Amino acid sequence: MMLYDITRTISPRTAVWPGDAPYSVTMVARLEEGAPANLTTITLSPHTGSHTDAYFHVEPQGAYAAAMPLDAYLGRAKVVTVSRRDGALLPSDFGHVQLNGAERLLIHSHVSDLPDDVWPDEFPYLSVELIDWLADMGVRLVGLDSPSVDDFHSETLDAHHALARHGMVSLELLQLRDVPDGDYELIALPLKLDGACGSPVRAVLRPLSL
Repeated sequence: MMLYDITRTISPRTAVWPGDAPYSVTMVARLEEGAPANLTTITLSPHTGSHTDAYFHVEPQGAYAAAMPLDAYLGRAKVVTVSRRDGALLPSDFGHVQLNGAERLLIHSHVSDLPDDVWPDEFPYLSVELIDWLADMGVRLVGLDSPSVDDFHSETLDAHHALARHGMVSLELLQLRDVPDGDYELIALPLKLDGACGSPVRAVLRPLSL
């Protein structure tokens, strides 16, 4: 079975949102020191690498990662490349593709060309107009290779709130380099983390035979 792994590798060098805790791994027990097994402890922000935001990230009574709707992260998805390098994505940015019937939209931009340890100086993000338009077409999930669905400097996080209002979910910091535009099956399940505002995912795409 052919799979595209569209997940960023998480390592101590992985770029994180400024101020977030970087990933670290500590050896607690070692085989070479006589322990029966290697044992590690990891520390990371739930927004490290490819991840989903839980509704609790922006909504006081929103769902934690453990309670996000799993079926939204599994199923038919369409990969679409956009030319916009920075700023809010609008419906007009998708005039070159037919989206009707796509329940999951994965947006491929120049950010996928950056290595895991480089933070993007510019990136496209979602506009509320685009989210409303996609919701009207029945889209349930929007994934980006960008680090946020909102502008880096936003303090109101309008796109995050719009997604929650429509019951849509998001994926951020995907790695879509070398993935041709087209239709796929997406599997990108969050971990069952109670009390968490997000979760890393292992996101893969399986090409569909049309």
